Amino acid sequence: MLICSRITMAHTNNGNQSETEGDSIKTPDTLKFSYNQLFIPATLMLYGTVETAVSIKRRMLNYAIGHEVIVHKPERFQIDNITQYIPAASVYALNLAGIKGKNNLRDRSIILGLSSLFAAISINSIKYTVRKERPDKSASNSFPSGHTAIAFMGAEFLWQEYKNVSVWYGIAGYTIAAGTGVFRVYNNKHWVGDVAFGAGLGILCTKLAYWIYPSVDKAFSKNHKNRNKIAFYPYYNGQKGGFSLSIKL
Repeated sequence: MLICSRITMAHTNNGNQSETEGDSIKTPDTLKFSYNQLFIPATLMLYGTVETAVSIKRRMLNYAIGHEVIVHKPERFQIDNITQYIPAASVYALNLAGIKGKNNLRDRSIILGLSSLFAAISINSIKYTVRKERPDKSASNSFPSGHTAIAFMGAEFLWQEYKNVSVWYGIAGYTIAAGTGVFRVYNNKHWVGDVAFGAGLGILCTKLAYWIYPSVDKAFSKNHKNRNKIAFYPYYNGQKGGFSLSIKL
């Protein structure tokens, strides 16, 4: 799982600049900070930490389930390499289909970009600090599951953007995210604790992005004209995904 960023800069004639999106100056409806919203991600991360810390006890799910996967050697399905991106991509697909979400293209793209940045930093920092061996012994970067974190990051993003339209969008997103985590264990790439922690971390990254976005938007957009100079766009080229920052000078 790779998350990258790229920056594009362009010169424009501010005098001839025009609006291309009707809701481009819409103020994003962001989350109000509430400690209650930390309960689920914190619980998942705590459980994942406990599983990893005391996994020497064979009765823990890490080894109970991992042992079954290793012994029975089921046929592997690499669909998790694709499903990790589906929840976040669904937000843009729904918008293209004419189903408007909470925020406009610019605002939601910046929020997703912030979420991706938080996830990339936290996932890689933890992976190469803990250095837990994967179940298949292919590497020592098992904890936490990056695929699962990205999937749940996208699921929370989908939920926040479309929960006021229909709760089923969020349910579908979280179902796909959960399936991604299950396949990471099934494919013998991660322990249960890796997946649990990754799920909580992904949710937390998106919540954090919604909470701090008003401050970020205010810092970069002192007036309507400056708002149109900065934009974030997610991308995926078949091998790696991330976000692109475009700055118009």
